[in-house]
This record gives sequence, structure tokens and C-alpha cells, in this order.
Amino acid sequence: MDTQPEYSQDQAAAMLGSDPSLLIVDDDGPFLRRLARAMEMRGFSVETAESVAEGIAKSKARPPKYAVCDLRLGDGNGLDVIQAIRENREDTKVIVLTGYGNIATAVTAVKLGALDYLAKPADADDIFHALTQRPGEKADVPENPMSADRVRWEHIQRVYEMCERNVSETARRLNMHRRTLQRILAKRAPK
Repeated sequence: MDTQPEYSQDQAAAMLGSDPSLLIVDDDGPFLRRLARAMEMRGFSVETAESVAEGIAKSKARPPKYAVCDLRLGDGNGLDVIQAIRENREDTKVIVLTGYGNIATAVTAVKLGALDYLAKPADADDIFHALTQRPGEKADVPENPMSADRVRWEHIQRVYEMCERNVSETARRLNMHRRTLQRILAKRAPK
């Protein structure tokens, strides 16, 4: 992870505004500490949480202006933390980080108010840009579009989420054998 900020302290402060509070929720301790240090160097006032319960408690005690939340945490889903943040402060800019990205969860995160959805390991500058992007700014077009295998996997994941993670119902809707679907779901996403 890049720890040297791309902007000077004055530039970063101007981009962050008067409330630089940032809540980072991730159960990977070393990554959490590195990201917290990198974001402090960029002018944020950082609080950290390593679980859904801790993230919800901190978002209620002091709702942050900015938040970075891992999707899969040891005690649950990071989307619960986003929902709690939204209940306590509507103007929070939220970024979702995950090592298990799929379109269905990205759509859910955006519906809950997340600005962006970044794959781990995310660079500190990428996270800073995502948090400070102005309304109407568009992200750069990816250089490498998804492969056909990835598109298929994303479709299966979307249907699986729509069926509320019911394997039998998902297999029926996709017209595939249940065991085949279970094997596909057990694998990591293709590149």
C-alpha cells in the first residue's frame, strides 16, 4: 500500500473540508493499521473498527463524514455497518472494500449509499480519490474489461443474491444442476 500522499497537507485539507472524520472497518488487522496510517497522512481524523458490532457502535457514537468498510467481516456483513452509518448521518461518503467482489453486492452497496466499490488490496491514493471525488465526476474506464467467464460468474452471483442465497432456487432459475452450482459458488471469481 502506498503510504506517501499524492497531495500536500493543504491540498488534502481543502479536499476534505471542515470535517475530516473517517471510520475504517476491516477485520484484517495489519491492513487496517496500514490504511489508517496512510489516511492520517492524507489529513483524515481516523477511527478504526475490526468488526460489524464495533463499526456500528462507533458510527452511532460519532457518525463519520467519511467511511471505508470491508464487505466481509468476521462477525457479519459490512453492509450492516453502512446501513447504521446512513441511519445516523446521511451525508457520509462511504467506500466499500472487498476481496470477494460481485455485481450484486456492489449494487446493494450503492443502493445503501456507497460511493464506490473497490477490490482489495486497494491503494491508499485510490481510496482517497474515491472518497474525495466531486459529484458528477466520472471514474476512469477500466483498461481490462471483464472476461466472459467473469461475466457468467457475476450473473450467477446476482441470481444467487436475488434468491436470498438459496442454492436450490438459484439452480432452478438458472436451469443448472444444484451440485454444479455449489461447485461454482465455492470457487473464487475468475479474472
